[in-house]
Amino acid sequence: MARWEPDAPKRLSKAALELFAERGYENTTVVDIAARAGLTKSTFFRHFQDKREVLFGGSALADLLAEAVVAAPPAATPVEAVICAMDAAAREAFTPELREFSAQRRSVIAAHPELQERDALKGLAIIAAMTDALRRRGVAELTARVVAELGALAMKIGYERWIEGDAGDFGEAARRALDEVQAAVAR
Repeated sequence: MARWEPDAPKRLSKAALELFAERGYENTTVVDIAARAGLTKSTFFRHFQDKREVLFGGSALADLLAEAVVAAPPAATPVEAVICAMDAAAREAFTPELREFSAQRRSVIAAHPELQERDALKGLAIIAAMTDALRRRGVAELTARVVAELGALAMKIGYERWIEGDAGDFGEAARRALDEVQAAVAR
């Protein structure tokens, strides 16, 4: 095999989902996943720390969101900075071609408590990353935390709607959910 494998993380994630559907999560090994992707076990571990992580992509989403919050226009309010992050996620992470993958991924996670736990931890990492990014913009700690929590909740609701096909794209779904969350909090 070549020393550099193009799209290895994507190939490994796709192979993992196929195998989880065919054999079940418990009956699929890292070796199986790597073989299905046409890669080696070593390549798998260069990209993912374990079999669970193949569904989560490391810290890429949290990093993307934090970078987008920091890069938001200087005059942006904390909520506007989080909206910039949602838009970045729509462009770079939750693309239309990933909708089916995301639906399959959600089904696998829902069926396994250890994956649900990992999913919850990833959610907390996203909140922490956005809180830190807002703090770097000079936002007070409590405000940063509340806005990050609301943004993460809106993204979670938007993600579910996007997977179900109830929204055109992820960014639109997340922004609509954020509007609803803000309205609910304002009551």
